[in-house]
Amino acid sequence: MSTRNQPVVQWTLIAVIVLGLAADAFVHFDLASAFANNKTSTLSEADLFRAEAVAAIVAALAVLVRPRRYTAAFAFLVAAAGTAAVIVYRYVDVGAFGPFPNMYDPYWAPAGKNISAVGEILATAAAATLFVVLHRARTHSPADDRSLATASSGDSRG
Repeated sequence: MSTRNQPVVQWTLIAVIVLGLAADAFVHFDLASAFANNKTSTLSEADLFRAEAVAAIVAALAVLVRPRRYTAAFAFLVAAAGTAAVIVYRYVDVGAFGPFPNMYDPYWAPAGKNISAVGEILATAAAATLFVVLHRARTHSPADDRSLATASSGDSRG
C-alpha cells in the first residue's frame, strides 16, 4: 500500500468501526429495557446490554480520537465479543451461569438484533484490518520504500 493512500484507508476503516459500534450501542440501549426482567440475583440482561452499549461507545470514541494499535485492538475485542454473544445466544441455550442470566434467544427478531449483529461483524473486521494497517505503518518506514525502489531499478548508488 502506498503511503499516499494510507490515511484514506485508515479513516475509511475508522468510519466503519465507529458506525458499526454506534449501531451496536444504539440497539443495545434501545432494547435494554425489554430484557430487564431476565435476571439473576446479581445481573439482569438489561445491565449487560447497557454495559455492551457503553463499551461500544468508549471503543468507538477511542479509535476515533486516538487511532492507534491499542485502540484498534480494544475496538476489535468489544465488537468481537458482541458478535460472539449474539451468535452463541442465538444458536446455543447456554443457560444461566454464575451472575449471568440465561440469554438464549432463538430468533433474529426484533430487527435491531440484525442491525447490531451486522454492525458488530463489520466493526470486528475493520478493527482487525486497522490494527494490521497501523502495525505495518509503524514497522515500515519510508526509507524502506526508497531502498526497495533503488534495488529494483538496478541503481546501486546509495
